[in-house]
Amino acid sequence: MSNSSSSQLVAELTRWIATAAPGARLPSTRSLVAQYGVSPVTVQKALKTLQTRGLVESRTGVGTFVRQIRTSNTIDHSWQTEALGTAPPLPRASAALRTVPNDVVSLHSGYPDRTLLPERLVRGAYSRAARSDAVAGRTPAAGLPELQEWFAAELSEATNARTAPPSAGDVIITPGSQSGLGSIFRALVGAGNPLIVESPTYWGAILAATKAGVQLVPVSSGPNGPDPDELARAFDRTRARAFYAQPNFANPTGAQWSSSIGERVLDVVRDAGAFVIEDDWAHDFGISTESAPLFACDDSGHVVYVRSLTKSVAPSVRVAAIVARGPARERILADVQAESVYVSGVLQTVALDVVTQPAWQTHLRAVRRELESRRNLLASELRELAPDVTVDGLPSGGLNLWGRLPDDVDAETVARDCEATGVLVAAGDEWFPAEPTGQYLRLNYAGPNPAAFREAARVIGKVVSGG
Repeated sequence: MSNSSSSQLVAELTRWIATAAPGARLPSTRSLVAQYGVSPVTVQKALKTLQTRGLVESRTGVGTFVRQIRTSNTIDHSWQTEALGTAPPLPRASAALRTVPNDVVSLHSGYPDRTLLPERLVRGAYSRAARSDAVAGRTPAAGLPELQEWFAAELSEATNARTAPPSAGDVIITPGSQSGLGSIFRALVGAGNPLIVESPTYWGAILAATKAGVQLVPVSSGPNGPDPDELARAFDRTRARAFYAQPNFANPTGAQWSSSIGERVLDVVRDAGAFVIEDDWAHDFGISTESAPLFACDDSGHVVYVRSLTKSVAPSVRVAAIVARGPARERILADVQAESVYVSGVLQTVALDVVTQPAWQTHLRAVRRELESRRNLLASELRELAPDVTVDGLPSGGLNLWGRLPDDVDAETVARDCEATGVLVAAGDEWFPAEPTGQYLRLNYAGPNPAAFREAARVIGKVVSGG
């Protein structure tokens, strides 16, 4: 076997193992080299392959042995059914969280493609953080003071002259916005109490509210946001304490409120003596306009602001901020501390490092140009190849197109049939807190391989039309 490959040696040894007793020791590397006329590297590769397949096990300094066969026992876990009781009713995991093979055209994800992330900045930040005191230290419950100051300063730049800007002491750092929303809902709304939400709205907010035991009250929200008069009626009817909303680049619709809508919503919330929980999830993904936080127009404590860095910096950097004033801030902080105690100092240090680099703003400008190109390309291909999918105007920011299907077409069926053809899309049902008002698809234009948008649009068009 002087010319034998590693795979041929694997085949020979597999036949030997089949006749050997469990626990039998394989010949030494030197013996195998001599017996089969191969190099030591080839032997090591073959042994590693056998170990990966579970046929052998290596004992350092002793040798390699045929793996002992474990008796397969049937283990009864049925006792847990009675111990655990009825499972709590939670929404199913979102399609946006699915990971898929590289050969699938992915329009379903809730995250931007890796090529749209500042990977070089993140790698450098992790390297520097690993050499800092953050690796062994514990940060304050409210967060790293320097990161609190950064979030406050960013909001201060958007604050108008008539409004007092936030301070670092108003900021609470959380391990991602999903965790932050849960704390806000528990602290400001409470189990069994109503929370008004836009419909459709972010599926993660629906999940967090459901987990907190909050009762959702949907208010219809279109391309320009909710109707303030309908919102006022919802407050009058339910006596709710809060309204969860996404005034900028809403997920899934991409809607951005006008300043007049924002002012009217603030008036309604103030009249109701309530809070608006503002989720600025896509702050860094403005395309034709910038995000205009509602918080920047209110200093009376009616707006609780949530801002995440997870999507724009990196999924591995799960860092977000809640900005709130008054007793509301203290109640939220108490829940955050009870839930997570504090956020990893390493992650906070990495996040701060990235967003304070001069290259951060350069990166964001490049990302916005790329998002504009991808958004326009996908919309154009849909108009040509999937004319039955209606997209009402291009979003001025965010990551998604919100396409309406004909009323006689089922979105879940479309998603399933598209996947069978290698194209993943997200059916819109999971973004509705109650019954869907129509059949929709949420299509992410920030995913990998925009060159495949044309083929994806062709598949969607064929499935929707029944062709």
